Amino acid sequence: MEKTSKITKEMTINEAVQKHPKTALVFMDYGLHCVGCPMAPSETLEEAAKGHELDLDKLLADLNKAAEQ
Repeated sequence: MEKTSKITKEMTINEAVQKHPKTALVFMDYGLHCVGCPMAPSETLEEAAKGHELDLDKLLADLNKAAEQ
């Protein structure tokens, strides 16, 4: 069985959601409704966290937790 790839700050929002669809709910919980916005294909998770003044480490932890489910 293939091990789940870890979500990193360098990944784009689209990449995270495409690889791990359950992460869409985490983005929504954080108020990041950019899952379908024009920035999603090019904005990294680090850029999104900075732009929305979010704790990047917590966001990544929550995204990875969702990806493992």
